[in-house]
Amino acid sequence: MTNTAMADRIATGAGFIAALDQSGGSTPKALRLYGVEEDAYDSEAEMFALIHDMRCRIMTAPDFTSDKVLGAILFERTMRDTVKGMPVPSYLWDQRGVVPFLKIDKGLEDIANGAQVMKPMPGLEALLADAKALGVFGTKERSVVHEADAHGIKAVVAQQFDVARTVCAAGLVPIIEPEVDINSATKAEAEDILHEEILTHLNALDSGTNVMLKLTIPTEDGLYTDLADHPNVLRMVALSGGYGTDDACARLARNPKMIASFSRALAEGLMHRMSEADFNAALAANIDKIFAASK
Repeated sequence: MTNTAMADRIATGAGFIAALDQSGGSTPKALRLYGVEEDAYDSEAEMFALIHDMRCRIMTAPDFTSDKVLGAILFERTMRDTVKGMPVPSYLWDQRGVVPFLKIDKGLEDIANGAQVMKPMPGLEALLADAKALGVFGTKERSVVHEADAHGIKAVVAQQFDVARTVCAAGLVPIIEPEVDINSATKAEAEDILHEEILTHLNALDSGTNVMLKLTIPTEDGLYTDLADHPNVLRMVALSGGYGTDDACARLARNPKMIASFSRALAEGLMHRMSEADFNAALAANIDKIFAASK
């Protein structure tokens, strides 16, 4: 069974979900944006230690609390690590009132039919059991749609819901994330196809099976409103997809059924060499913008 207090918080709470789940492939870029170049570390272990320090600065900042942050998506290493001497999921929920999620996908396959499905996830059931034991509420799994190709979009959505059923069986709530590339020449057309595929799969779920949706902010405002209102959808969140903070927030504000789940926009302007006061002020400004757009 999922944690009822966490489920209530996600379903009805005000705020947004912070994405702190950069993986091995995206960590160097995240660190560069943070002002840490690749010559600052000599190994993968040192790289992950630096990104964990950044995440700890964010998680322990004065404004990173349940007042404006509903949840946080964690990379597996982060889930298994500690902050202020506590397991990260426990710290988030017990000290901050922030619901912990886990990124479970292992990256993307090459593009086929204009889309990228997820790579195989060996050991998924064991990982889900560990996450459940550590107090994690849900998961996140990402695919990418690049073109309005019905075959590719069908494959992405079918795989997403297959994984979602495994997650639900483990007592966790999946965040289904079929991202649409914001630079796609057929973004609007792809979103129309994606909408219909998601709706078909939602309608096939058993009553009482809860999922969440994480979608690119659509070209057509309000396109996904009916999905957000679907009885099997606990909450619908938006990814920033490469839009800057101001642009992402403006687009999100035109889609009142979506709340934010931003990564780059959340960390925009945060630098390694900032004083704690300057870092906290910059993060607070980003949190305020994203929170306001998520209302």
